[in-house]
Amino acid sequence: MTEKPQYRRRVGTVRPSHLMFTAGVGALVDLPNFAVLVRGIDDWNYDAVDWTDLKEPRLLRAVNGLLGTQHGAQVTQLRPAPWMDGTDSDPNGPAARVGVPVLPFPQWLRCTACNALGGLDSKIFKFENTRPRQPDQARFFHDNCTAKRKGKRPLAVAARFILTCSDGHLDDFPYAWFVHRGAECDKASHPRLEMLDHGGNQAANVKVRCVNCDMERNIRDAMGQRGESTLPRCRGRHPHLATFAPGGCRRAPKPLVIGASNQWFAQTLSVLAVPPTSGSALQGKIEQLWAELQAATSPEILNAFWGLQQFRPLHQWSQAEVWEAIEAHRGGVQDAPATQPLSYPDLLTPEWEIFTSPTLPDPTEDFALRDVAVPPALSGVFSHIVQAERLREVRALIGFTRLDAPDPEDPHLVELAPLSRSAVPTWVPASEVRGEGIFLRVSDPLVEDWEQRVAGSAAIAAHRDAYVEFRRNRYSGRVQEADDPLRGWPGARYIALHTLSHLLIRAISLECGYSSASLSERIYAGRDDDRRTGILIYTAVPDAEGTLGGLVSLAEPERLAQIVQRALRDAERCSSDPLCADRLPRPPHEDFLHGAACHVCLFVSETTCERGNRFLDRRFVVPVGDPDLVLLQGLK
Repeated sequence: MTEKPQYRRRVGTVRPSHLMFTAGVGALVDLPNFAVLVRGIDDWNYDAVDWTDLKEPRLLRAVNGLLGTQHGAQVTQLRPAPWMDGTDSDPNGPAARVGVPVLPFPQWLRCTACNALGGLDSKIFKFENTRPRQPDQARFFHDNCTAKRKGKRPLAVAARFILTCSDGHLDDFPYAWFVHRGAECDKASHPRLEMLDHGGNQAANVKVRCVNCDMERNIRDAMGQRGESTLPRCRGRHPHLATFAPGGCRRAPKPLVIGASNQWFAQTLSVLAVPPTSGSALQGKIEQLWAELQAATSPEILNAFWGLQQFRPLHQWSQAEVWEAIEAHRGGVQDAPATQPLSYPDLLTPEWEIFTSPTLPDPTEDFALRDVAVPPALSGVFSHIVQAERLREVRALIGFTRLDAPDPEDPHLVELAPLSRSAVPTWVPASEVRGEGIFLRVSDPLVEDWEQRVAGSAAIAAHRDAYVEFRRNRYSGRVQEADDPLRGWPGARYIALHTLSHLLIRAISLECGYSSASLSERIYAGRDDDRRTGILIYTAVPDAEGTLGGLVSLAEPERLAQIVQRALRDAERCSSDPLCADRLPRPPHEDFLHGAACHVCLFVSETTCERGNRFLDRRFVVPVGDPDLVLLQGLK
């Protein structure tokens, strides 16, 4: 961050989960006084950190299956972010030198006193971060400002416009080029600029002026389709990697404000650490430790390894049992296909099979289930209820996109920006959280009868047509007319299960004190002949909330019946009715993929919902319109 060694290195903090969702590699992070860009994983330093990679073989296989392999390269590790405790107690200690590296971006700043505009390479702005326990006070200032008062060095803030493109590139806004309309300044080779910013998020409030030649231009001239056509072509810059794309970029750049929500979308994969479907706890441990155990090619070698620390979890079994499990796993690895198509891996099937298995797996430190009786009042709604007393979720960041969010069905529709300078990194950032959850299997006959009733309804047709329009309008024109317009359509069953999940999450948060942001969902809704009808609601926060049994206790028959009944009663009324209740995704809002749903009745936080509050409609679960559309008829 600075050339002066007396300055503090730390400029802010984020939670590990933020590195997966909002502030990962390549993302802009707004700090109190300036913005930073998270650097690529090539610059992450683990030399001073005592760290252990996260063992989750199923996720590791999925990451490699999606990223692909080139010339034998593959991802071999899932690493947590570098971190060391002790900064608060000793701000000058070794912990202060450990963290996720960032660089100031955008690298053009504006003086808040005199409006001077310049890049960091202009040397007119200096950096200070001298307060040991106040990284929020780190700031840039204009050293020789003519407008400063009483010797105070005025704050310099980020010039708030950047350029990006749908291939994931990011660049500074070309202010000098822009104000001179692509020409050179007549008066100076390095002209002095100033930015007149009157506040607000409107580009019309911002004007750039050249002090030397007195030319000026409003930023609104760069906005919109016509304005974007006047900007220079994208240079293919990846500032988080300090690289440019070979041969430049074929895309036209788009100007954004640095706080824009579409400047960065994470591409992540997550799994629950479930044991093998048809196996035991021993097979799960063998899979976790396979990177080390694959070298055990004989019982004698296994015996030599037996005393090592990492193999202590295997000591609850005999060496003979472990050797037999190693041989069985080795045979399965060798029989697996050498190559797999580059597509989203199926991560939900093993979880669905575990939750619906007639015989529950042996409990482990990562996973423990307990069957619960279905309450008589809900016997026609749920066929199976499971308390997940222990869960472990591992999430890996494999890349990111800009402007367009990754497509949940087609990994190649949106260009994935890389995390490292190598085509396939040897590791990717990951995080794990431990918690608990409730699995609810909705009655198959109930859902089948409902699907038949709503199959030809105008409401389902409106949702289906809206998805076609949504797919046509997004992704910066990538979707071609020849594509299947319904590719990725989740189906009516998903909408009903997803809506029910949101109703339960909101009821749980109101009934028991859990914030909805502390919960996550996984919807198991198969298509066609795959008759999945499951909902998992679980805690997914990296702190103490939700790890002491508060959620699983809600699955007890009497309490669950009360929560479900309250959720359905509350869903029948919304303070935004009748506007909410009557809404269907039709023109002029046909590409918003929800019907009778809003922030009052159904929406939850972005980290809770797996589909960004899309595919929701109360009319399919409770009577707010046509009674023939209701899944849970007569339940109070």
